[in-house]
Amino acid sequence: MVSRFLARGATSLSRQSMLSKRTMATVQSSIGDKKVEMSNLEKGKYINYQRIENNLQVVRSRLNRPLTLAEKIVYGHLDNPHEQEIERGVSYLKLRPDRVACQDATAQMAILQFMSAGLPQTAVPTSVHCDHLIQAQIGGVPDLKRAIDINKEVYDFLATACAKYGIGFWKPGSGIIHQIILENYAVPGLMMIGTDSHTPNAGGLGMVACGVGGADAVDVMADIPWELKAPKVIGVYLDGKMNGWTTPKDVILKVAGILTVKGGTGAIIEYHGPGVESLSATGMATICNMGAEIGATTSLFPYNFRMASYLKATNRGAIAQYAEEFNHNLQPDEGCEYDQLIHINLDELEPHINGPFTPDLATPISKFAAEVKKHSWPQELKVGLIGSCTNSSYEDMSRSAAIAKEAADHGLTAKSKFTITPGSEQVRATIARDGFVDTFENIGGVVLANACGPCIGQWDRKDVKKGEVNSIISSYNRNFTGRNDANPATHAFVASPDLVTAMVFAGDLTFNPLTDSLKGADGKEFKFSDPSGHELPAKGYDPGENTFQAPPADGTTVSVAVSPSSDRLQLLKPFKAWDGKDIIEAPVLIKAKGKCTTDHISAGGPWLKYRGHLENISQNCLIGAINADSGEANSVINQETGEFGPVPTVGAYYRDKNIPWVVVGDENYGEGSSREHAALEPRFLGGRAVICRSFARIHETNLKKQGMLPLWFKNPADYEKISGTDKISILDLQNFKPGQDITCEITHKDGSKEKFLTTTSINEGQWGWFKAGSALNMMAAAAKARGA
Repeated sequence: MVSRFLARGATSLSRQSMLSKRTMATVQSSIGDKKVEMSNLEKGKYINYQRIENNLQVVRSRLNRPLTLAEKIVYGHLDNPHEQEIERGVSYLKLRPDRVACQDATAQMAILQFMSAGLPQTAVPTSVHCDHLIQAQIGGVPDLKRAIDINKEVYDFLATACAKYGIGFWKPGSGIIHQIILENYAVPGLMMIGTDSHTPNAGGLGMVACGVGGADAVDVMADIPWELKAPKVIGVYLDGKMNGWTTPKDVILKVAGILTVKGGTGAIIEYHGPGVESLSATGMATICNMGAEIGATTSLFPYNFRMASYLKATNRGAIAQYAEEFNHNLQPDEGCEYDQLIHINLDELEPHINGPFTPDLATPISKFAAEVKKHSWPQELKVGLIGSCTNSSYEDMSRSAAIAKEAADHGLTAKSKFTITPGSEQVRATIARDGFVDTFENIGGVVLANACGPCIGQWDRKDVKKGEVNSIISSYNRNFTGRNDANPATHAFVASPDLVTAMVFAGDLTFNPLTDSLKGADGKEFKFSDPSGHELPAKGYDPGENTFQAPPADGTTVSVAVSPSSDRLQLLKPFKAWDGKDIIEAPVLIKAKGKCTTDHISAGGPWLKYRGHLENISQNCLIGAINADSGEANSVINQETGEFGPVPTVGAYYRDKNIPWVVVGDENYGEGSSREHAALEPRFLGGRAVICRSFARIHETNLKKQGMLPLWFKNPADYEKISGTDKISILDLQNFKPGQDITCEITHKDGSKEKFLTTTSINEGQWGWFKAGSALNMMAAAAKARGA
């Protein structure tokens, strides 16, 4: 259902300039006359607002209706606005993003694929960020040193490949990719794709930033349009004003509770309304970042004075000025239509805590203690963790430091273990200069390296044994089973840094800092004051150590070596093309039950070191998925031998016998990370199709890119007909046309057969990927044809 909404509440840059009427704006042909660089780090690469103006002139004449902000930016990046079909939720758009960003764990495979394309340099500005391979053990300095030693081979590969192909390289210790992007590369109105699901963080500066798999990134790096189903647009109207203990994190925790982990799938979340004015740019980034947890394509905010302040504070005043001149296209049109509209009054919004085990189980703080007792969640709080790409800004750290100082003034130290992860070297250096690091360490906190750390499972946790039931609370974004510490018994909760910091002094999940008191060292009770902090540092940012490696002007002589004996890196071999035949009686490798995220399909943590070696990383394929037949993980029947074995072992057995196999999945299969390894691994092990009740967007695309068939049960109840001892045939593929249903046939263990229908979102171009064996095969063939 589409709701018509008058965009009366879009935020303001200044009370005059940004409250100007946003009707169906006319083209300002002069906007392109001005040359403003996209980044201080990339000379001669300019913001192309003129292209957006020109495209929107065409799109407006065709659609003849007001546009949402999301539509303006997305359609402003169309490859061919004259001929592109445009229908939200239906059309596949061909887009031209302005830049690509990769983190080190996914960059390895993306660059290996780019190398296979045989191109001399990336077509758009690209950056690689070393943040995923640093394990939290002792503290920032020793952990970083250890990571550099252990991962030297990978870092050297990335550094030399970046130099060769014209890519900016951020060394280990630089910080988390999304904070670096916000500080250096995010530009209002532009579009980027990144090989990490939390790329939407840049929406805090009004950028359409989408998480993708590495194959999508390679397309854009190779000057091929990026394909995206035209997103629907969900509007979130913010009224009132942020106050007290309520933070921007609570907005997205509330939205996650409303939309659930799949409610944003195929949609852009567009925030607007007068309440936006009470959010900082980094606060908006927090909200956009965690939009990944509801499956959203991306999230964004209209340009306003808060964004301008942040741009100026990060030495990008020229961009702020240019964006103000382009402001008519950085706001939604009046009367634009949303596919769904959510209203949140910030005056009434309570702080929330989400979890455990899923980021959409949202509970307001006033009811949380009762929920802890009702469900018998472990009440003792073992660890509190703040930081990560979601909440590691200067503002977040300053508010948490104020809470910690108030506790210290009453003679308290943290009862729970307490870790702090700065988002970037710039944030770390600035909070060290301003005394926040000392404040945290004085109350028992441990400041970790500028990296992802425990948020992605890079945590050498020692305080509990695996299998021991316990509770932790973090300001991170995800809390799937075992994600942070590989312990499936850990109850992980997500909240704002404010709540996390306050709760570590109580050591108790039922503590509510809004209403409850603590006893100081003098025996007197006190209540925490409402948190306060600084949106931006009064003395400006301290850049800290320079950790950026710019590419040389000419990288053609740079050698990128990959040792044949390496267990960390492996050159890719093309997957086999489709043989043109139906897939007949492919055994079900596993019927996965319930939540099956990319963490379940391709685990992180210690496996991250193999992200550049497909054969080795494939040994974790689906080891976390729960077998619907037995309720166990990583134990499936080999239908050829009758014996049970680990999922990767059985899959490889079938592959080596030239037996194709399929996976059967439940709802929202593949939610979570953008890691394409969750598609590459099943393909490498011989899988040909995944049949599910529903897919998460990025994972479905990744499967298509690798030449696998992602099929949806037309009748979701047909999932129940299938067992892990069945075989499935996928029929009449020779005559398939996009938009048609695909018939499948189950062969049960007793020999009986029954058919069911599946649907697929595969379009004509994507069908070409399947026939070629992968999108990369198709790209390589096209390049060879051009050179012939």
